[in-house]
Amino acid sequence: MEDRSRAELGAFLRARRESLSRSDAGLPTIGRARTSGLRREEVSYLSGVSVTWYTWLEQGRDIHPSRQVLDALARTLRLTVTEHAYALSLAGYSPAVTSATPPVAIAPPQVQRLMDALAGSPSYTVTADWRIAGWNAAYAALYPGVATARGEDRNLLWLVFTDPYVRELLPDWELTSRRFVAEFRADAGPRLGDPAYLDLVARLEQASPEFRAAWAAHDIEGFASRERLFRHPTAGLLTLEHHQLSPSDHPDLHIVIYTPVPGTDAAERLSQLLTLQSPERTARVEEPPA
Repeated sequence: MEDRSRAELGAFLRARRESLSRSDAGLPTIGRARTSGLRREEVSYLSGVSVTWYTWLEQGRDIHPSRQVLDALARTLRLTVTEHAYALSLAGYSPAVTSATPPVAIAPPQVQRLMDALAGSPSYTVTADWRIAGWNAAYAALYPGVATARGEDRNLLWLVFTDPYVRELLPDWELTSRRFVAEFRADAGPRLGDPAYLDLVARLEQASPEFRAAWAAHDIEGFASRERLFRHPTAGLLTLEHHQLSPSDHPDLHIVIYTPVPGTDAAERLSQLLTLQSPERTARVEEPPA
């Protein structure tokens, strides 16, 4: 660590130590009035490090704490996810792979309003395991099946490999479907052992030989904004740019947005398609998927 980072980490840990409620840390008050602030000896004992070493850390000495030690200090000092990530970054480590908020099955209202504001751009939101948690009217016009899919089947990867409509919608389905598998594996990472992921992969392996082949290849690919081509049965060929963003307060959600490519007639075609959109095809998710 650089001198400035060491000094900032020490000052940050000291400030958190001095402001922490003793009762939250499971410690008694000191005297009659002191209900906050832990001693260095107490932090070192609760974190499993020597008091001398912890003192040097707060003083910004030239020492190099391991990630495990910083994780232990974060638990002792009751750091929030954001504070924990900040301490790790000062020591040169990547943020912990955790979410600041509980997982959600339905797009939060503010996320839904954002998608609705993108009236001319098909948009949808997926959770960490690629369940579709919300969408706007333009996306329902592009892919009507999103509103009628069963809760357990309203998963982007499942629909790509099992819905014939999607296969017809994507002229380059063979290439795109394999890329989705590579992106899904990259997104999932160590969570691939979780029950939700195991169940999804097992269902897809049984339902689709193309998925089995793509999954067995173990390809990994990160998301990149790019042009996508859609062949809609009513609107015809649409050339759209594919973008993705995540709200900072819901990092496990991804908002996928398709914007018309300048110089094409995609915007006009989408506008005409939306005028034909029936209300029942824009229905939102009312309950968490089964």
